[in-house]
Amino acid sequence: MTTNATLSHPAPATSRGAIAGGIVLAVIAVALAALPQIMPLSGYVLNMLMQAVTYTVAVLGLTVVLGYTGQLSLAQAAFFGIGAYAVALGTVDYGLGFWLSMALGLVASAAAGAVLGLTSLRIGGHYLAMVTIAFQQIVTLVLVNSIEFTHGPDGVSGIARPNLPGVSLTNGRAYLTFCIVVLYAVALGVWYLRRTRLGRAMQAVRDNELAAGVVGVHTYRTKVVAFTISAVLGGLGGALFASGFSYISPDQFSFAESVVFLTMALIGGVQSAFGTALGTGLLILLPEWLRFLKEIYLAIYGLSVILIMVFMPEGIWGLLERIARGGGAKPAAALVTPRPFRLEIASDGPAEFLETRGLAKHFGGLRAVDGVDLTVRRGTVHALIGPNGSGKTTLLNVLSGLYKPTAGSVTLAGRDITRLAPHERCAAGVGRTFQNIRLFRSLSILDNVLVGAQRPGAPARGEAQLRERAYEALGFVGLADKASELVGSLPYGHQRLVEIARALAGQPALLLLDEPAAGLNPTEKQDLVGLLRRLKGHGLTIFLIDHDMAMVERIADHITVLNFGKRIAEGSPRDVLRQPAVIAAYLGEVPTHGAA
Repeated sequence: MTTNATLSHPAPATSRGAIAGGIVLAVIAVALAALPQIMPLSGYVLNMLMQAVTYTVAVLGLTVVLGYTGQLSLAQAAFFGIGAYAVALGTVDYGLGFWLSMALGLVASAAAGAVLGLTSLRIGGHYLAMVTIAFQQIVTLVLVNSIEFTHGPDGVSGIARPNLPGVSLTNGRAYLTFCIVVLYAVALGVWYLRRTRLGRAMQAVRDNELAAGVVGVHTYRTKVVAFTISAVLGGLGGALFASGFSYISPDQFSFAESVVFLTMALIGGVQSAFGTALGTGLLILLPEWLRFLKEIYLAIYGLSVILIMVFMPEGIWGLLERIARGGGAKPAAALVTPRPFRLEIASDGPAEFLETRGLAKHFGGLRAVDGVDLTVRRGTVHALIGPNGSGKTTLLNVLSGLYKPTAGSVTLAGRDITRLAPHERCAAGVGRTFQNIRLFRSLSILDNVLVGAQRPGAPARGEAQLRERAYEALGFVGLADKASELVGSLPYGHQRLVEIARALAGQPALLLLDEPAAGLNPTEKQDLVGLLRRLKGHGLTIFLIDHDMAMVERIADHITVLNFGKRIAEGSPRDVLRQPAVIAAYLGEVPTHGAA
């Protein structure tokens, strides 16, 4: 343990940008809220603004599910319709108040979104998109054909507007002001979500779902939550829309509208609440601006949308952010003095920290791991070596929970973890890096490490503690002064260090390293050896795979050798690396002159 030094660092660039963005958002919100009261607006313009505001609330849901979490949904119009019909039917047919009807609509939307999220457990990509399309079509068919319940194609008219205590919202200007205030609150919440634990988990799932699970993110639950939030925002937008226009019909909530919602989000920039609002407003207002072109305005409108999506795949807001980053100065190195790195590892428990018994993983007829017995002692560096194709990475994937074993068991500190998922093993104290670096490319270095620091079961709880742990880990690997930079801007060797820091920030008791020296130059390898020795000094148990025998011999206390999925040798580095069976596995034959 080390003494408590003061953690002093300025707010990173992302925090300063967040504050500036919040100020801008507040100014825009005040201006928009005041607009209906100070400007003469015709009924047509009022309706157009009402549509823009209510649509934006719904499209912000796509920012959460697609922009933050990377899950494609083509059913946002269905949630929009559920919220709208809940208000319409509740107030017109059943005599319920607006607020109760809206609450019921949000509950129904949340339930539908959660069900869709549950389907994301085993499917993704275009298969998930097909499921959401099917759900959208089902909702549309119900709205059209369930005439006794939904009024069918005739729709629902006479929808009343709500009232607030002491304030009547029946006037169009007053109701628009109310909707703008709701939009501001929703946009602020979506904007802030990105900077929370849940938001970082969502972005980790989007950037690299496999790595997210290994560092402790419950990927399944995160996707379900994202779908649920998206559905609730869709339902809220629909509820405001129905009351604002006093009439709804099924054609307003069709699959075509879901495509329009998606287009709005993509054009503005789906990863940003600002971009979503910009794209929604642009797609609603642009046709009006082009109407002076008469017959050809729709063609120009369509061409404009296509050109934006082809040449600005990150959206208009994303392009503006990229230009701002490119034109501005590089973020200054933060003057960081983090606390010395500490690992809080329990010293009690069995000396045999990690054990496998009869562990096997078969892929059809291929026995990648074939009945391996392995014991890793507490506080040691244990190396697993073998020729290419011997089953090393497969064994590591089984240990970290990425693969379910065909047979055998895995025990950590006396606890059977054989059937635990990757995030559950991380919570139990297992950290992991990958042979092919798996970082969250769209996040900063600090945010990458924060994702690791917030693993379930880690000592750090509050946001300040998380940041402290992240800075400690970055300081340990020598990258604290680069915390605000995007991780993709780092050279390869430093990216390796970020991945190690991300694992260390979660306070693991066991660190699994898959080819940590791969791609490093001799100087970087020397630094890595020193880093691993320091970690061993902190009491961390390390299990590593590497092909650099010189490095393995320098740092390993014990070596296990695999060949064709079986253990062929085990012992101290000096003894194992000179065994004829090991030499034959690497060279294909046993040297006739014998081993020295």
